[in-house]
Amino acid sequence: MNKLKLRSLIEQFLIEDIGDQDLTTDLIFSDHTKGKIVFLAKESGVFCGEEIMKTGFPLLDQEIDIQLFVKDGDRFEVGQRLAIVSGGISALLKGERVVLNLVQRMCGIATLTRKAVETLNSSYTRICDTRKTTPGLRMLEKYAVRCGGGYNHRYGLYDGVMIKDNHISFAGSIKHAVELVRKNTGHMVKIEVETESREQVIEAVEAGADVIMFDNRTPDEIKEFIQLVPAHMITEASGGIQLTNLEDYRDTGVHYISLGFLTHSYKALDISVKVVLEEEQ
Repeated sequence: MNKLKLRSLIEQFLIEDIGDQDLTTDLIFSDHTKGKIVFLAKESGVFCGEEIMKTGFPLLDQEIDIQLFVKDGDRFEVGQRLAIVSGGISALLKGERVVLNLVQRMCGIATLTRKAVETLNSSYTRICDTRKTTPGLRMLEKYAVRCGGGYNHRYGLYDGVMIKDNHISFAGSIKHAVELVRKNTGHMVKIEVETESREQVIEAVEAGADVIMFDNRTPDEIKEFIQLVPAHMITEASGGIQLTNLEDYRDTGVHYISLGFLTHSYKALDISVKVVLEEEQ
């Protein structure tokens, strides 16, 4: 994860939340008053958020101390202490909501991804994400997918060619679209083509695509179509695949299954932040 970009993101989030001042905290506490808070898991899951904590709180207090009891990708249980953060009370109170919001969401994605990986239970086919992410949070959400055991598809429109149905319609054919891309780009750029029929698969293969996606196809259709794809080409299944039917795609033979719900339909995990009193230390 790009730490410079992460710092910039969290700075923006803190500015949005604090504005000119934290009216409540600034009227009650001085900048020199010290305290501790603990992050507690109220449900089990997979942790993701080390760098959020390590980056967020120090932006408000460089002398803040963060004690993490879990690492990214670790499982945790209900009631488990995830971290204790010590430092100026002012910084703790001003930073807790932004940090907690991000950590809860990233843990939610990591947990859902781990569940998908375990549900598929394949040593051959990989689970990956899509571009269906929250604007501004793509880097964090895709990192959470990796922490859950999944893989990343392209990050944006800039790092991979994906010829979809609308591209094909405007270009006139898969063959023409692939030819135009090959003519206008270098050898380091891979070309993926979205297919919906046997005829489109054959056309994409003949056009020399690098990746063949089977879009909204049943497991039986994929098993049939994949026989048309040479071994050197990467295959992917996408569309209409949920946790409830994911197992049905285990033996289709595809290299990747991309799941949009990992980053657009996850539930933030329930994590609370409590003050650590002296007798609890």
